[in-house]
Amino acid sequence: MLDEQELTTLLLSLLPSPAFLYGALIFGILGMAAYAYGRRKASTRIKWLAICLMFYPYLVGNETWALYLIGVALCGAIYFYHDKS
Repeated sequence: MLDEQELTTLLLSLLPSPAFLYGALIFGILGMAAYAYGRRKASTRIKWLAICLMFYPYLVGNETWALYLIGVALCGAIYFYHDKS
């Protein structure tokens, strides 16, 4: 049986770090901006990449390195596929 101190420590260890929360917020905002850009340019590929950018932090778990790695890769894909005209 866990006492109150051990339970508090266990619950706090399950929370994401501030770096994870800031990264999720930043990539969510970038995803919203990319979705608006994709709608304006009528690009289905950019819209789907933007949706992935907005919602992938829910699937990553608590791994901050994975959050930033996938986020940068999705941002790079959006940049690669944007209309260069």
